[in-house]
Amino acid sequence: MSNSRSNAALSFASYFGEGIAAQFEALGQLRIRVFRAFPYLYEGDLAYEMDYLQVYARSPRSLLFAAYDGAEMIGATTCIPLIDETEEVKRPFVAAGLDVASIFYFGESILLPAYRGQGLGHRFFDEREAHARSFGEYATTCFCAVDRPIDHPLRPSDYRPLDAFWMQRGYKKQPKLSSEFEWLDIGELEPTSKTMIYWNRKL
Repeated sequence: MSNSRSNAALSFASYFGEGIAAQFEALGQLRIRVFRAFPYLYEGDLAYEMDYLQVYARSPRSLLFAAYDGAEMIGATTCIPLIDETEEVKRPFVAAGLDVASIFYFGESILLPAYRGQGLGHRFFDEREAHARSFGEYATTCFCAVDRPIDHPLRPSDYRPLDAFWMQRGYKKQPKLSSEFEWLDIGELEPTSKTMIYWNRKL
């Protein structure tokens, strides 16, 4: 018997700009739950999450699209103009001579395991791409993903990377575009730096 749950009873909501702030706690808690799994292995901290998410409330063009089962947020995705992102996110694009103002950045796309495999991953991309297109002035969308070694000791034997899914959506990996982010891994005492590699596509 499948342990997945039907999407028929789910509800969806979109939040924009400063309106996202009211959802920070629910989104932060969801990020902590989902990113605890490989490949992120994130030992979450809600105080950090509440601070990290402020960037979305500061951008009038940002979007949070969330999925709910009853009152519980079980999935969410975000996007924001790259020019409104942090310097560490913008830095590789500036260094490569790319027009930051023409790029829309996709943040997390997260979903609890019980709701996966039913098309919500595509729905999240559709919503973000439609939002970026709605402004009529962005040429490219992008996101980043952590680069973990194939022989990482905590890599599950049945782990399947999402590369094929992203390529199906028209995204291409750009190894020359990368950022370094620090966070605390499960079981470690100090945060360490991880390489995040960007993927992009023409909008």
